[in-house]
Amino acid sequence: MNTAQPINTPSSKTVAAMFKAGTSFLRTPALKADADAILFSAKSFAAAMLAYYISLRIGLPKPFWAIVTVYIVSQTSAGASLSRGVYRFAGTLLGATATVAIVPNFVNDPMVCSVVLAGWIGLCLFFSLLDRTPRAYAFVLAGYTASLIGFPSVLDPGAVFETASVRVQEISIGILCAVLIHRYVLPKRMTGQFTGKLWATLRDARRLAGDALNGTSGQNRRDRHQLAADLLAIQGLATHLPYDPAPTPRRQTLQLIHDRLARLLPLAAEIEDRIEAFGTGDGDAPDELIALVGDVGAWIANVVTEDREVGAAQLIARAQSVQKRFGSDAATPGDRLAANLAGHLAEMIGLLQDCDRLGRNIAATGRLRDAASLHGPKWARGYVYHRDPWMAARTTVGAVVGILIGCAFWIWSVWPEGGMAVSILGVCCTLFGNFDAPVPFVVKYIVGSIYGVAISLIYSFVILPQVTDFWVLVAVLAPAFLFAGSLQARLPTTFMALGITLTIPILSGLGTHYTGDFAASLNSVIALFAAVGFGAVSMSLFQTVPVDAAINRLLRLSRRDVGRRALGAAPNEARWASLMIDRTALLLPRLRVSGKAYSNVLDNTLHHLRIGHVAGQLRKTIPQIKGEAGVELSELLSVIAGRFSGRKSSTPADLLDLDRRIQTLIVTMASSTLRNRLRIVDLLIDLRFALSSPADGRATTHDR
Repeated sequence: MNTAQPINTPSSKTVAAMFKAGTSFLRTPALKADADAILFSAKSFAAAMLAYYISLRIGLPKPFWAIVTVYIVSQTSAGASLSRGVYRFAGTLLGATATVAIVPNFVNDPMVCSVVLAGWIGLCLFFSLLDRTPRAYAFVLAGYTASLIGFPSVLDPGAVFETASVRVQEISIGILCAVLIHRYVLPKRMTGQFTGKLWATLRDARRLAGDALNGTSGQNRRDRHQLAADLLAIQGLATHLPYDPAPTPRRQTLQLIHDRLARLLPLAAEIEDRIEAFGTGDGDAPDELIALVGDVGAWIANVVTEDREVGAAQLIARAQSVQKRFGSDAATPGDRLAANLAGHLAEMIGLLQDCDRLGRNIAATGRLRDAASLHGPKWARGYVYHRDPWMAARTTVGAVVGILIGCAFWIWSVWPEGGMAVSILGVCCTLFGNFDAPVPFVVKYIVGSIYGVAISLIYSFVILPQVTDFWVLVAVLAPAFLFAGSLQARLPTTFMALGITLTIPILSGLGTHYTGDFAASLNSVIALFAAVGFGAVSMSLFQTVPVDAAINRLLRLSRRDVGRRALGAAPNEARWASLMIDRTALLLPRLRVSGKAYSNVLDNTLHHLRIGHVAGQLRKTIPQIKGEAGVELSELLSVIAGRFSGRKSSTPADLLDLDRRIQTLIVTMASSTLRNRLRIVDLLIDLRFALSSPADGRATTHDR
């Protein structure tokens, strides 16, 4: 007889555990990235088809430009898509206007017309390289719009105005559709991404401060590099915030928190050096100072916001009391060092507390509600970008030379598709011109274009002849565009995806009606690969900057600017700190690319930052110092300026002589009757430590 078997049902705990495991899996970074990429691709495809439909309905002759524009403008966040769309429209309008002004005026000489167009493209590239903000995209578009419209019109100048007018309309429709879809259909806001990165940066800052107190120099080096990279990343996100649909922080608040984090980076190194000096025999640290350092470390490690808020004021008062007590007499070097360290501790506590308050304001309201409660300055400079006109001009000249060689071959050979080829060459030279080594990115684009050409040929001569309805067309285009769009959302495959999404609409002939001209398609394919291939060769010869040359130039400019600050002809302290941090952030990816060992390069940039900071402050105090001491300080700064302005390496004897002069000045100033003598003594101590800061673990005797 059959006996009924009991059915084993999972318990509630088992179900809960399974549900928790399932939700945890769904939240994994890899799966989240896949979901974000799929959503981005779906929205981009919807925007592209909407732009295509509108262009068809109003009778634009080349509606595929609207599709291309959608994929160029679309970004993974709503704010970035809007800002890119605004700058693309501005650049397109400017480029089209310039083309209409240039081509008819040089109609009788195609080569001269080509030279002027190449010069305009080069000028736009130059300004885009100098800008280094999202605004640079407007200059890029002004250049390559002129290339797309201008070169094909050189041999047919009568149609240039109509071509430019229609192109602006097609691109405007693409921009509008991309912005609307990404902003209002399941928008991914930049504000949340920015806030998350900001809190991660604040955690990195507190870790840097804690490691400085612990004297873990190896970890400190990594922390400093991470903070410099964080500041650049935050600035990159912040530039898109004004275009985000969510409430955004005020610019003043962002500048205040940036300046405090920028000051913290060298300040942590100052504190680490002082603690190390006490530990290696530069005087015995007073018990009161040791207790203060321990309490500051505990305060930094505390995760309770309320406790940190109350403890900050008490610790700052204690640090200032210790500074005043040991600095009032300053009879011994140990006393002076203790007062100096206590002053830096008070500043660091104030900076960290300000960052906490500003971060909470940004997370809560985005507004600075109580500026009077801040410990540091109420005025901020904000992020400062390194700009190098000489390197920008070098890249620009390389692009112009490459374009002109292409123009000369086209006009000499009377190649019918030459105008199209040169226009694509101009796009490559501007679009990839902001990379030191553009060729690897061009190769990715070529690989994508190969896939795009293969898919286009299948569409053009196998699939599209069977399509008679718009919605059927959308259905057959969806697989290719959805796949390419998901690749575009992933950074490693972005350029390859662009090769697909920009090639299919043009080569498939997605116009007002089906053409299916195999000869024309083949000629276009030849022109595309000839242009991109020659662009890769041209950019490798004329636009590529060797990574070692880029690294050494950044270091030379930093050394030069240290000398300028010592002479009093350089930016203020906040701007100086931000500029050097940006240079550090620029060095980080270049050092990873370089095959050589540059173990001390990033430490040297911090070394330059510290020396330049204190040298500039000391230069301002010279008018307040009368007599021989003022003359000696001026001579000392002149020596430092000479050391950093030249290429000659400093010997250990040079450093020892500088150290003796500084010690003599410290003793002189400590015994003087100047009202601000303690401040000057502090600066001289900072200068002494900065000049001997261990870029390689010990005193720096060279700065290449």
